[in-house]
Amino acid sequence: MHLVTLSYGPAAAYWLAALRIGLGLWWLESWRHKNKKAWFEQGAGIAWAKSVAEKHRWPPVRRAFERFVAPHPKQMSYIVVFSELAVGLGVALGFLTPIALAGGLLLNLMYFVLMIHDWAEQGQNSMMALIALVCILARANQVLSIDHLLHILGA
Repeated sequence: MHLVTLSYGPAAAYWLAALRIGLGLWWLESWRHKNKKAWFEQGAGIAWAKSVAEKHRWPPVRRAFERFVAPHPKQMSYIVVFSELAVGLGVALGFLTPIALAGGLLLNLMYFVLMIHDWAEQGQNSMMALIALVCILARANQVLSIDHLLHILGA
């Protein structure tokens, strides 16, 4: 039996799928509204992140940014933008769902740590991370997902 049906009944699987799909659409909207020209050609996204990291209150965050992100701004721009797209598609369509959810959770946590000093920015990331965690733990790929159609990843 599935965790969802054991704990909550079969209808809960559909509510969890709705929550998962909504989270995926949220990621797709994040990808859609990004100014790709500014991110890719002007490096605006990574430049902004660098300005935040330079003033960060935690030295390990500053050092990690300087070591891993700053030397590769163009590549990191593509990684961030297309990670949002991949997470959005994976979560919304329910394809490799636990992996996509974990990737989204990781993106949220990285942004959360980078922006820890600005609590006004944290509501969206906190909610997205919480939804991802619930969807992972409750196995939200049991219905309305490509995983379920292919009978992969426990669906």
